Amino acid sequence: MKRDEHVARAMREGGVSRRDFMKFCTLLSATMGLSPSFVPRIARALTTAPRPPVVWLAFAECTGCAESTFRTTYPWFDQFLLEIVSMDFHETLMAPSGEGAKKSLQDTLKKHEGAFFCVVDGAIPTADNGVYGMVGGRTMLELAREVCPKALATLCVGTCSSYGGIPAAAPNPTGAKSVKEALGLETVNIPGCPPNPINFVGTVVNHLLFGKLPQLDHLGRPLFAYGKTVHDLCHRRSHFEWGEFATSFQSPEAEKGYCLYELGCKGPETHNNCPLVKFNEGTSWPVQAGHPCIGCSEPGFWDRLSPFYKPL
Repeated sequence: MKRDEHVARAMREGGVSRRDFMKFCTLLSATMGLSPSFVPRIARALTTAPRPPVVWLAFAECTGCAESTFRTTYPWFDQFLLEIVSMDFHETLMAPSGEGAKKSLQDTLKKHEGAFFCVVDGAIPTADNGVYGMVGGRTMLELAREVCPKALATLCVGTCSSYGGIPAAAPNPTGAKSVKEALGLETVNIPGCPPNPINFVGTVVNHLLFGKLPQLDHLGRPLFAYGKTVHDLCHRRSHFEWGEFATSFQSPEAEKGYCLYELGCKGPETHNNCPLVKFNEGTSWPVQAGHPCIGCSEPGFWDRLSPFYKPL
């Protein structure tokens, strides 16, 4: 059976219609800043392109980013993601444990060196040679030094691996650092606490489509997802800029409330596409629900952008 036929059958058995699949491809195309003409190409890439091997390393984190990625509310996404990539190592998902898990990792490193994606979730403790973070008798720092340099690319999913995040907040007794800081290695950063899973998928699909990673900003973030600020994209922005005069051209959503800047919203300094892609099948996102953006995808979260309810 061809791979596209296998994937199609898996989707049908999982209750995913062709229409739902194409809707997701359309959303993915828009998120990546591509024209509608790329939708069929994205569909082919997801069903026929070789599955890139993935090694997922979990360090100083809360597993929230993994939960966001693999338990997203797209009804088919968690299952179908395993058809897009070959998840060769993920401590939470994989069946082997102990020595079996170690063997799976070593086999992948040996067989796919220079051809696999290393996904890192969580900061890396570096104080006292990394002794504050251990996995299977080895420090997280040691494990990262072994695996990350051998990857085709290191994708940092979440703010902790991208910039240090909450583990690096003051006083930071463990010396937690981002992957780039800890290893001196260039990384693709997909920050957020947690990030929207579509930004991770879009990064991988960009490689499947074009044979390269997406264009990044100066902080290593894909421009298609982090090229504009939350405030630039927010449906409440018109109230902040024009107040009561902004009425004739507002969306119905914009009429439900006013800009939350005075309540401490960090949207003007936060780069992310939350207002466009939202969460929970595009249902909502924090500002739409009435809560100020806390800037979770920016360097310096948690220290620089708190207190969260104080205006910038």
